[in-house]
Amino acid sequence: MHETNASNKSTQKIERHIESGEVCCDPAWEDAYKRFETPNEEINKFIKRLKAFGLQDRPKDMRVVELFCGRGGGLVALQRLGFTNLDGVDLSETLLRQNQNEARLHLADCRSLPFDNESIDAVVVHGGLHHLPCLPGDLEAVLKEAHRVLKSSGTFHAVEPWLTPFLRFVHVVVENHWVRKFYDKGDALAVMIEHERETYEQWLHQPDTIRRLLDRFFVARTNQAAWGKIQFTGIRKATPDMGQSSS
Repeated sequence: MHETNASNKSTQKIERHIESGEVCCDPAWEDAYKRFETPNEEINKFIKRLKAFGLQDRPKDMRVVELFCGRGGGLVALQRLGFTNLDGVDLSETLLRQNQNEARLHLADCRSLPFDNESIDAVVVHGGLHHLPCLPGDLEAVLKEAHRVLKSSGTFHAVEPWLTPFLRFVHVVVENHWVRKFYDKGDALAVMIEHERETYEQWLHQPDTIRRLLDRFFVARTNQAAWGKIQFTGIRKATPDMGQSSS
């Protein structure tokens, strides 16, 4: 879930593939996120990530889908890099209505994507996978769908939290009363963790399962964990390694 310009309402058409209003954002989490990072900070962060993925060197008219796109900061970042053929998918119509970009928006479940087989050049995720309610099943479903819609040479890109020594240190710091009282971003992060703790902890404590699933569907070009994040870029496998266990 990402921040662009919360004060504006989007005039973009939203293609609805599920019932409207089924899912909305957690107001406390959203308020904390606004304190944690400004829209421009978020977009600039995403631009750096996309460049690290190597996307800036690819054709600007290729079709790129961002899953869990939220308010669309990642889509704005793609636009600023020159990409013109964009789709965003999210479960929350509340967040999709706040998009301010040129992408096609889809109210849809990322476990059942509204795209044809082998129709997408790149799929991007900025921190949405760790919000999935049930692991490993939901993650397997999302990755299977990403694999289905990607072209034979298509790529999957994701950045998610990862329990590195740095992230363990951050957890200790933001739980400190005085840090939370005098450092607003620290308090904001603590609130976000509190309100997503179930899925967040579930994600952080299944690293081997997560990596096995990524390797099942994609040939990794980048698969590294540092500074509390995992960065993954993979090329679509011709056939998933269905013999691998996700349990």
